[in-house]
Amino acid sequence: MNSPLDAKLATALGGRTAAAFERGLGLATIGDLLSHYPRRYARRGELTVLTELPLDTNVTIVAEVLEVRSRSMQARRGTISEVLIGDGKGTLTLTFFNQKWRENELRPGVRGIFAGKVGVYRNSRQLAHPDYELFDEQTDPATVQAWAELPIPIYPATSTVSSWQIQKSVALVLDTLPELEDPVPDAVRKGRNLMTFRRALELVHRPTKDSDWAVARATLRFQEAFVLQAALLRQRERLRETAATGRTPGAILEGFDATLPFTLTSDQRTVGEEVANDLAAEVPMNRLIQGEVGSGKTLVALRAMLAVAESGGQSALLAPTEVLAHQHLRSIVRTLGPDLAARLRPTILTGQLPAAERRKALLAIVSGSARIVVGTHALLGDAVTFFDLGLVVVDEQHRFGVEQREALRVKGERPPHVLVLTATPIPRTVAMTVFGDLDISTIRELPAGRQPISTHVVPTAERPGWINRVWERLSEELAKGHQGFVVCPAIDPSSGPEALEGAAPADSDLPEPIEGLPAARLATVTETLASLRANPLFEGRRIEGLHGKLPSDEKDAIMRAFAAGDIDVLVSTTVIEVGVDVPNASAMVVLDAERFGVSQLHQLRGRVGRGSVPGLCLLVTGAEVETLARERVEAVASTLDGFELANKDLELRQEGDVLGSTQSGGRSSLRLVRVTRDAEVIAEAREVAAAILADDPTLAQHTPLRDALDRRLDAEAEAFLSKN
Repeated sequence: MNSPLDAKLATALGGRTAAAFERGLGLATIGDLLSHYPRRYARRGELTVLTELPLDTNVTIVAEVLEVRSRSMQARRGTISEVLIGDGKGTLTLTFFNQKWRENELRPGVRGIFAGKVGVYRNSRQLAHPDYELFDEQTDPATVQAWAELPIPIYPATSTVSSWQIQKSVALVLDTLPELEDPVPDAVRKGRNLMTFRRALELVHRPTKDSDWAVARATLRFQEAFVLQAALLRQRERLRETAATGRTPGAILEGFDATLPFTLTSDQRTVGEEVANDLAAEVPMNRLIQGEVGSGKTLVALRAMLAVAESGGQSALLAPTEVLAHQHLRSIVRTLGPDLAARLRPTILTGQLPAAERRKALLAIVSGSARIVVGTHALLGDAVTFFDLGLVVVDEQHRFGVEQREALRVKGERPPHVLVLTATPIPRTVAMTVFGDLDISTIRELPAGRQPISTHVVPTAERPGWINRVWERLSEELAKGHQGFVVCPAIDPSSGPEALEGAAPADSDLPEPIEGLPAARLATVTETLASLRANPLFEGRRIEGLHGKLPSDEKDAIMRAFAAGDIDVLVSTTVIEVGVDVPNASAMVVLDAERFGVSQLHQLRGRVGRGSVPGLCLLVTGAEVETLARERVEAVASTLDGFELANKDLELRQEGDVLGSTQSGGRSSLRLVRVTRDAEVIAEAREVAAAILADDPTLAQHTPLRDALDRRLDAEAEAFLSKN
């Protein structure tokens, strides 16, 4: 099973280089390095558009030296060497301090690759102390032409590991790499005119012409999709081979249904029957329920919990934030009614519970007296032991990785049934790629009485004065006796644009990062709260702030007060994105709306219009017309249909993994597959993988594929253990 790809990088590159690659790029093995594919290919004769380089961004460019000059520094001793490079459309200055010897290398007419961070000095773009690699000049005309047309791989790089360092290291590894076992069976590969695995790796990294890397990438893309689909299908079948405890509904659920003051929708009944059939089986349920905001997914999950409680089993509901966990607990207790709540003892466990309450909760869980347990990541801790865990409900799956789902699953003596809820509709290609191990149910129908929500874009870039009308509209809603939300992308000025550059953890207040937006001053909870309190329009109104940095009891007290109508306006981060249910809230104002993703904006909008009054959603944006960020905001305003929005979101997203790191359990394992582009490849790969597994469930005749799947499983297990 050992493959050359499993070898540590240090064996090929030496310890120092390997350490730099692992620290800067997260690459630890030969396989990691060889699957770090070029993001594009340049040519030595190619002229890069220098005028379009984004500021404050690390770039790698191909250009020609135009002019070199040196001058003495005025403020202190020493020289500044300035090298002007160009591409025929624009110029860029390279600046070196006290390195006059650079003039011997950087002569006019020389071409090369230059890498550094784009800055501005005296209104001109520059790279200060960039790294560079100059091209060797050739004299033979035929050699020169071939040299000029040779594709240059440009790799995703960092400030500490440059693209050409990666290229040289890859070449060193490829020079000694033997033939590799191909996880794609020969018949499949030949039938699709794909390269062998070893040949594809060679040509994706060292192409001699464009067609080389194009065919190589197509081969590696299919292999990636194929291995992923085979892994998901095998995981699904393995889960079904394990024994679970069948849970059949009885008097508890019948009594609950009899007291409901409304009739279930047709979709709720259909999905409820699917869940009930899964629960009754002696194989673990593994089902995803996707549904519109406010479609009643949580009620379907609660009915499943009551079926489990009939046999004395427990259910655990895993929520992404403390605010939502407390909201779920209050909603469950209210929906059950006093008698049933007293019998089932719904209990909450979060990381910020006081010690005495935490001990009480842990005792109720381990003794089995708490039949329904609601919590955050705290439920995953080693100290949490269940008496008879029969059902795991994961709310808002996109906030949790597969590792967290698995950590809760292993807490049952037998594998519990798993029900995953999401209000973010999932396009078919995403469902196949991320949730291929789950059965999927859909609730599209909204309960009777849900009010319409009118959504408007407030374009402050063109109409800065319209912000005043936003606050007037909010005050008008308050005058009618309603309440409102104001959502900001940051808590305070110190958590501004800098914090948006990294990936937000699952319980973070930070919105999804949107590529292509410049660093700018963001609306914050603290500043907006002070501004609204000082605004005469809101004189006498009760306005409070809510964000993730507040203590747990304070957050819960604020939400209780808002739900009770004691607060008129809640100024918040995205902690109120999902699950918060305040029927009297009619207005939602989202500031800097371009800083949020389509699904987040749709979720935020779903916090209003939940009662007897229509909802109003105002998306305030400074994004310019015809930018991708502006298109996303306008897409949300154009429809209330979350399923239509999910597909629009796919169309609007360009390069990048739409799955998000948290959806795929950490750093995405996808390198070349993109669900926005590769729907046919994914579907074809799944069909082929399903046929192979149907004929050969143990993969006895497909050893390379079995080994590839085992390596993938080992990598996931290692990642899980390292984090727990």
